[in-house]
Amino acid sequence: MIGGGASGLMAAGQAALAGAGVVLLEKMKTPGRKISISGKGRCNLTNIADQTDFIHHFGKNGRFLRQSFHHFFSAELMDFFESQGLPLVKERGGRVFPESGKAPDVVAAFRRWLAGLEVSLRPASRVEKLYLSNGTLQGVVCDGNIVHGNAVILATGGASYPATGSSGDGYRLAESVGHTIMPLRPFLVPVTTRGNLARRLAGLHLRNISASLFIDNKKKQAGFGELLFMKYGLSGPVILTLSGQMVDALREGRKVDLHLDLKPALDVKKLDARLLRDFASRHQESMDSVLRGLMAQQMVEVCLEETGIPAARLAGEVKAQERKRLRHWLKNIVFSVSGYRGFKEAIVTAGGVDLAEVNPRTMESKLCPGLYLAGELLDLQADTGGYNLQAAFSTGWLAGRSAAEYLQKISQ
Repeated sequence: MIGGGASGLMAAGQAALAGAGVVLLEKMKTPGRKISISGKGRCNLTNIADQTDFIHHFGKNGRFLRQSFHHFFSAELMDFFESQGLPLVKERGGRVFPESGKAPDVVAAFRRWLAGLEVSLRPASRVEKLYLSNGTLQGVVCDGNIVHGNAVILATGGASYPATGSSGDGYRLAESVGHTIMPLRPFLVPVTTRGNLARRLAGLHLRNISASLFIDNKKKQAGFGELLFMKYGLSGPVILTLSGQMVDALREGRKVDLHLDLKPALDVKKLDARLLRDFASRHQESMDSVLRGLMAQQMVEVCLEETGIPAARLAGEVKAQERKRLRHWLKNIVFSVSGYRGFKEAIVTAGGVDLAEVNPRTMESKLCPGLYLAGELLDLQADTGGYNLQAAFSTGWLAGRSAAEYLQKISQ
């Protein structure tokens, strides 16, 4: 068993439950490093969405997950953690978290479980290569020594957050036995923007924002939620959700723009009525004062400059054309996207082992009997909401069970 992340921990335990002797090799000094920082340190374990909706979040590759979800889905995962003494809570959007709000509690639950199953955990163990003899998988080479095993589960994670151990080692190991690696790129990642607007608003956190993605001037996707302005560009949940299409479009050299609506609850007519009321009731106040009731104070100066309205202009003296420009800006702030941040800041890795080379009923490699693959190493990725971790747990569950069955068959 290679890798002590979400899929690896689940796979190790399930293989042990099914009767296999399990050695878990983890490169880092402690397992579950990425779990411990996921979900802003709270760990969004899964989502209570139904299976059809769940799979939809993974795009065209989502259908690969039907078999693993059939065996082990969100209800089974929640029952598992509750049985391990980890109470859970459901929150907005169907997201499921530990009741304690502490991601390390998830890792602690796994470690107690694996200890009870007598899984041999070997931290600080770097696997150098798969060990084959006469073309047959016989184990791995770890720190210069052969660790024998007729079944190997590869669950090393992707390339995102490399400081947690997910530095892409698994791709090299999979390639060594002939697997195709689909192009790797950051996913659920902040983006960089042209101009200095984002930099001037750096640190500002907005909620209930609507963001629309335009590629080559055509609207492709929209999102709603929280946004964070950074010195380099934009981040926050709504941006991360849209980032997958942005990254792919930028890699293709296409034009990418984001249109932000600060007042999505108001259509143009209602917003104009709101502005007229505010200007009438506060007609003796300057615009830099009035606008504080419409937006965060940090945005006021930028807004006035962008719309060409003098800060000292009294609200009662605002011209119709100025009000129109203000209305348009509130509903349509445009950012030209120039790039995206790297794997160090990406929550997930897009791309990975070609799914056509993995049996979705067992997670076994179609190219190397006895090799099983699970988790982020595979070409599977979804937006935020607990979907990616559930896929890791489900594929890990199936890989562990299948590997144990394989060992039983070859021993008969």
